[in-house]
Amino acid sequence: MSQGRTDRGATGLALFSLGLGSAQVGAPGAVARLVGADDGPTSRAVVRWACGVRELAAGLGAGTSSAPGRWIWARAAGDLVDLALLGTVLTRHPGRRARTLVAAAAVLGVTAADVATARRATRRPDVRSDRLDAQASVTVNRPPGEVYAFWRDLQNLPRFMAHVEDVTTVGQGRSRWTATAPGGRQVTWEAEITDEVADELLAWRSLPGADVPTSGHVRFRPAPGDRGTEVHVRLDYAPPAGRLGAAVATLFGENPRQQVRDDLRRFKQVMETGDIVRTESSPEGTVAARTLRRRPARPEPST
Repeated sequence: MSQGRTDRGATGLALFSLGLGSAQVGAPGAVARLVGADDGPTSRAVVRWACGVRELAAGLGAGTSSAPGRWIWARAAGDLVDLALLGTVLTRHPGRRARTLVAAAAVLGVTAADVATARRATRRPDVRSDRLDAQASVTVNRPPGEVYAFWRDLQNLPRFMAHVEDVTTVGQGRSRWTATAPGGRQVTWEAEITDEVADELLAWRSLPGADVPTSGHVRFRPAPGDRGTEVHVRLDYAPPAGRLGAAVATLFGENPRQQVRDDLRRFKQVMETGDIVRTESSPEGTVAARTLRRRPARPEPST
């Protein structure tokens, strides 16, 4: 449900509360007669203080608060009080049941609106989202400029990102990514750099139609004590097959958040040891996914 609809609903109920509360405080006798109660001192006090003041407070709260949900829930609780009072009126004055039942039906209708609006207003925004968030950080014993420059050359990323097979820059801040999804399926997408501050920040997002809708940023900060660079990564993405796919991947040891932490550890090793081996079998340099599949060398069996 859209936030706009929630805001309109809360505003409408706030205005309704203010109008009803004003009538109950200003003319409690008339309101009592309208619902079938006696126009006496007790009824007037109940209508004015138990109902009217409560409605005004709820209306002001829902209309001025940045989080109106709790005020609408308070309105819903007040509706139950009103229904109980109307039940008492119906028992004491059965001859006026028509007016009381009409009032009760109106309160039930408002209660339904209160509950629906309160649920929308207090619902967590990510309850129905298929997007996941992953964060990790590491300290690299290299100056920020050097660390940033290595990451900014996006074609270096497969050297330490285990599930990224290839990153190709296509110009104008855009790049084409190829990665391995859980289950061995290959996925591709294009991304663009959305924000960049030399030696400090690099932010990106995938372009529409991507196999893996994603966005994120990496920040580079001088580490305390002249210990190099703090690298902070945050990713927001929709895994293939949604949360179900992410859950299945976790069962097979491919937790997305753990992947980011592992990638950063490999990044630290590459930056600090220069362990980018170039061989005849991989002239482009070490690729993390390929390295993870390697086995220890074994001597050839003697003949």
